[in-house]
Amino acid sequence: MGDTRQGRDQNAGPAGGGEVAEGAAAASPAGPVPLPDGDCEAWQRVELARHPQRPNFLDWLQALCTDFSELHGDRRFGDDPAIVAGLAQFRGREVMVVGQHKGREIKDKIRRNFGMPQPEGYRKAMRLMRLAEKFNRPILCFVDTNGAYPGIEAEERGQAEAIAFNLREMARLRVPVIATVTGEGGSGGALAIAVGNRVLMMENAVYSVITPEGCASITWRDPMMKARAAHALKPTAPEMLRLGLIDEVVAEPAGGAHLDPAAAATLLGDALGRHLDELQQLNPEQLCAHRYQRLRALGGFFSPAA
Repeated sequence: MGDTRQGRDQNAGPAGGGEVAEGAAAASPAGPVPLPDGDCEAWQRVELARHPQRPNFLDWLQALCTDFSELHGDRRFGDDPAIVAGLAQFRGREVMVVGQHKGREIKDKIRRNFGMPQPEGYRKAMRLMRLAEKFNRPILCFVDTNGAYPGIEAEERGQAEAIAFNLREMARLRVPVIATVTGEGGSGGALAIAVGNRVLMMENAVYSVITPEGCASITWRDPMMKARAAHALKPTAPEMLRLGLIDEVVAEPAGGAHLDPAAAATLLGDALGRHLDELQQLNPEQLCAHRYQRLRALGGFFSPAA
């Protein structure tokens, strides 16, 4: 029994299913006691990832790239301001940049749907990634969303299909693709622009299948259990690196990127440049094979039987 339980805990993965179930089972009839927010490092990282002054996509874009020319529309339904994409120069290289943008002021947040993309946003992103492939330009993706928009109109327009299509087609792109989780990386809404040869995370970013509040509401019927849920989900960059789900944790200035955005952008730019140098040594066939092998290695939590 001891070995079985140990294996289940080890295989819980980033969603922390084993820990959530264990906590729920051990709860008293009144329910488990919430962790104080200050006692949970994971929740503190979630708050940093959501900090209102944290650099958003347009901030990163302005600091990292020049000559940006935004392109609009999915050529099917319309444009989605929650995803900003276009051609730019990154340290002398012609690239395609794609990012999720939450906005800063309240009117901009509303216009951009608080960074929650609609199907047309994901289809626009894929249209422009194919354009980048056609002209042999590397693709830099910046992830910052708490999830794809869950509204009924998005589902009517094929939200699930748009995400699934992007997952498949990004795996086939014949140019270097680097995805960076700069803030929140929420569920399929993040994955739909994060299938890359390299996946990076900022030090105080988070990446998980659900928000801590959503997890707490489902597991304990109490969103105030968010700190305990964050502890169980293990969404932090060090945990993602330990599990092999990302390739590098990009350091931030002390206290978080919002305290020194210029220094944070320099650190991120150095990391992107280094990985881009390595990937541009590969031909298209090698890039596809590299991405395929990376994806096949995900979830390798079991050791071969002796």
